[in-house]
Amino acid sequence: MASESPAATHKDPVTGEMISKRSHSELKRREKQREKDAKKAEKAAAAPPQAASRPAAANEDDLNPNQYFELRARTIQKLKETQSPNPYPHKFHVTQSVTSFVEQYSKEGLIPAGQKLDNVLVSLSGRVHNIRISGTKLKFYDLHSEGTQVQILANVRDADNAEEFMSTQALFRRGDIVGVTGHPSRSQKGELSISPTSMVLLAPNLHQLPSAHFGLKDQETRYRKRYLDLIMSPGTRNIFITRARVINYLRRYLDNLGFLEVETPMTSMVAGGATARPFVTHHNDLDLDLYLRVAPELYLKQLTVGGLDRVYEIGRVFRNEGIDLTHNPEFTLCEFYMAYADMYDLMEITEDLLESMVKYLNGGSTIVKYHPEGKDGKELVLDFKTPWKRYDMIETLEEKTGTKFPPGDTLHTKETNKFLRDLCVKHNVECSEPRTNARLLDKLVGDFIEPLCISPAFITGHPQVMSPLAKNHRSRPGLCERFEGFMCGKEFCNAYTELNDPFEQRLRFEEQSRQKEQGDDEAQGVDEVFVDALEHGLPPTAGWGMGIDRLIMFLTDSPNIKEVLLFPAMKPIETAANTSGKEPGPAGQL
Repeated sequence: MASESPAATHKDPVTGEMISKRSHSELKRREKQREKDAKKAEKAAAAPPQAASRPAAANEDDLNPNQYFELRARTIQKLKETQSPNPYPHKFHVTQSVTSFVEQYSKEGLIPAGQKLDNVLVSLSGRVHNIRISGTKLKFYDLHSEGTQVQILANVRDADNAEEFMSTQALFRRGDIVGVTGHPSRSQKGELSISPTSMVLLAPNLHQLPSAHFGLKDQETRYRKRYLDLIMSPGTRNIFITRARVINYLRRYLDNLGFLEVETPMTSMVAGGATARPFVTHHNDLDLDLYLRVAPELYLKQLTVGGLDRVYEIGRVFRNEGIDLTHNPEFTLCEFYMAYADMYDLMEITEDLLESMVKYLNGGSTIVKYHPEGKDGKELVLDFKTPWKRYDMIETLEEKTGTKFPPGDTLHTKETNKFLRDLCVKHNVECSEPRTNARLLDKLVGDFIEPLCISPAFITGHPQVMSPLAKNHRSRPGLCERFEGFMCGKEFCNAYTELNDPFEQRLRFEEQSRQKEQGDDEAQGVDEVFVDALEHGLPPTAGWGMGIDRLIMFLTDSPNIKEVLLFPAMKPIETAANTSGKEPGPAGQL
């Protein structure tokens, strides 16, 4: 086909395209559309910022998390460049907390519905959780802070500067931290509010918050991103408030008994004070392997030797063992040592401490309900009212197994080991190697006695072979003066009349060393410094230890220990950076 001559065509002034004269109408159509688009663009440019942003904000709910982050990050980067406004200001003067505001102005009759206190001006700050739009000039925000919520009734007519007020509000998204200055008020429906004269963005949230309706349900996310869990879940916040109250109560109780709080080393050359597998670290300057402490016991008893008759410590200990619903590799322990006391004194102190603590937490009640399988599972009712039940270990095992045990002073022998092995086989009680007498007895107790302890109870009458640091029983050969506290079938405390005979202590350490050589990597070694301290004279003393985390589980109805640890140990998320093993997981988690 012959091509058209240049005279038979028109050039599009924008695209440079040559258009046939027969298609002249196409050129006219393009020009009209461009005029229309130009007028629309001019109108959009002349419109106030909030008018342009409202459709965008509405559409943001349809974005996926990555898209939302990119869009929000670009917006905030632009604000950082223009400083109009600065998205990260240095200071906002808060005159009152949200909690105090609600307490002060929620009183019936103080503010009538639909009214505000024009003579009162306050400044609050917090995180925006929900935004509700009611027309072009009225928005409602839910402001959260310190576990309390108040409504922001943002009406343009109350603003000091209407244009600035509306442009600032156009920036706000769920999760942003904002500052509000305004008057205490109530909405037309009577809800306590603050009617702002001005608002300011204090720290933007660049990520989508989970839906306010569904909340944050994924357990992995809750544990790995505890900050997000605390933002979204009031129940999580309440657990850690209770935890703080428990530790505070424990401190005050011991202080009132004349105890002195001390701090002891986290690392040492000998892992002693408890039967547990330690973590090993390395001191570069000394070129020396050290252990993270499994318990502060031996140091605290050295202080008692030195004349500090009542000492205690609340701190972290580290045990290189399994992770499950009730165990975490690092946990918080309270230990105290009391000169001129014995295990019977400590049983009374334990009962009084926990009964009074539960009354303090529960408004006078001694009843605690616990759901070991979750809120929808079976319910256990614990009563902390004293006195608690006591189970003698050997007598109860004899009763439950229907078998007479060897005499107490033979419980450490090879013959008893065969007896215990046979008994475990007979009752299908599993015990992994090494099957030492102590481990076999511990497994039998776990199957037959621990399940009996729903409400707090004591297990007493431990064989010496299970307790290398406890004093021998004053009237029962082969046993020692020790008790363990159990509830819901789980141990929460351990105490004994302390062994203060340096000769006997050395023999027990040596027996532990033999067990270690047999393959029991939880057994203790010989601590020469501690033996030397005993040789200087330890007064008759009783010692006590309690796992704080497990106690908090029971008191807050938390079936998983991760619920009561702000940052529990988690397996790393596999990424290109850490699969080689050279880099830690996100947030330094295990």
